Amino acid sequence: MIEPADRARALGISREAIELWDASDVVDAHVESFVWSRVLGYDLGRRHGSGLLGGCFYSQADLPRMVDAGLSGVVLSVATNPFRRRERRTGTLLANLARLRADVDAHPGTVIVADHAGYRQARQEGKLACFLAVQGANALVSPSDLARIPDDVVSRITLVHLTASPLGGSSAPGPWSGRGLTSLGAELVEAMNARSVIVDLAHISPEGFWDALDVHDRGQPAIVSHTGVRGVHDVWRNLDDAQLRAISTLGGVVGVMFHSAFLGDRFWSGRADAVVDHLAHIIRIAGEDSAAIGSDYDGLIVPPTDLRTVTQLPVLVQRMLDRGFGAERVAKVLGRNYLRVVEAVRPGRSGGNPDGNPDGNPGDGPGDGPTPAS
Repeated sequence: MIEPADRARALGISREAIELWDASDVVDAHVESFVWSRVLGYDLGRRHGSGLLGGCFYSQADLPRMVDAGLSGVVLSVATNPFRRRERRTGTLLANLARLRADVDAHPGTVIVADHAGYRQARQEGKLACFLAVQGANALVSPSDLARIPDDVVSRITLVHLTASPLGGSSAPGPWSGRGLTSLGAELVEAMNARSVIVDLAHISPEGFWDALDVHDRGQPAIVSHTGVRGVHDVWRNLDDAQLRAISTLGGVVGVMFHSAFLGDRFWSGRADAVVDHLAHIIRIAGEDSAAIGSDYDGLIVPPTDLRTVTQLPVLVQRMLDRGFGAERVAKVLGRNYLRVVEAVRPGRSGGNPDGNPDGNPGDGPGDGPTPAS
């Protein structure tokens, strides 16, 4: 075990930052590394370097490096292919979930979890708790297909991705801009609420965002797993202040992603301070219980130079401390806020387990084509 002082020295940060990192629940709310495994055979179970591009676009995270970095939890996302034939979508998603589960099961330091009780059990065992998520509910041909998705595995679904779907419009520029949530999308939100699946509103159009909240169960949090904020950088991908307040009102969280273009920083030479800018704005507008991290590592992003790979994540703690964040606030951002949402929607054994699984343990997914940066 490398001593805290040596780890701090290697990262160029203080021992205080390392000790706070070690003492915290650290959950990255959105990691997209599986897309490279699916498309190019990137082995999530092998420790990689930072790749030919120095951590730009790919080779930012894998299971061994996440364990080495000291993460306690991570949400591993399976992005779906909007151009896949309708009759093959759900079957392909199930195959991909099984494949990702096999990758996690094969690594001795990681375990699949689907609820708060499962997370706590993983921590007691000293393992990295891996939640699975689906990005792009277009893989569900109808809301009834949600019953085919093993909810002892999938804890969260992002309604749309970078294109419109029968569920609604995307925030990405294009012919789908301005489209709200369809009646099919509204049915899916209600079905997800009924099955205690966390609703993720990353990527959805502003119109669709408000439509989704209109039908969302007011007793459950909704989240935006990975985004930036328009109050810092006004770009199509980011949320405005009204959206931040709406997520806060539901008790949800907004995860800040690490793509420099959406942070508003220099594309190839940005710094982690830009991430803190967005976190600070969320806290100022919506409160410190609303901010989280959702890096989008390996989602074809260009992260800040001092956050190029998951092993550098403790640097973010130092930048937050430098900005005057107290230890309690830092701990909330690192993972406590996201875990509060999980516990509210999916408590598991300690909360009666909304999934009907007495053990509160998760379970099963080659297939979809590549997707661009999230």
